[in-house]
Amino acid sequence: LNDNPSHYKITLSGTVKSPKINFDPPFLMLMPVPLDVKTEAAINIIPKDYLRQSRIQVELPKLELEDGDRIYPFSVQFPEGQVIVLSSDGTNKELICRISFRSSRPVSFSGNIFFIDEEEN
Repeated sequence: LNDNPSHYKITLSGTVKSPKINFDPPFLMLMPVPLDVKTEAAINIIPKDYLRQSRIQVELPKLELEDGDRIYPFSVQFPEGQVIVLSSDGTNKELICRISFRSSRPVSFSGNIFFIDEEEN
């Protein structure tokens, strides 16, 4: 300073945290029901390390029956919304998701339902 340039070296370090979501319970088993009767269960979606809002989308499976017909027996609802928000204390609020199943045709299924954020994680 004052026409006497000085050199300063600054070292920065940090950790990159990727956003994640966990589920409670980690897997879901819906009870068998008669045809055309809805069965449903709720899961808690537990977001972690989201630094900004993100909307959760859901990819539901389509099922192919023995005769080749395809059905979409699953549906989801987010009673309190499906946007992950950052709380004032720096944590993310849990989301509730209700997963329903109803089919007018006999079917059994074991597979995945995908939850995807705006960054396609």
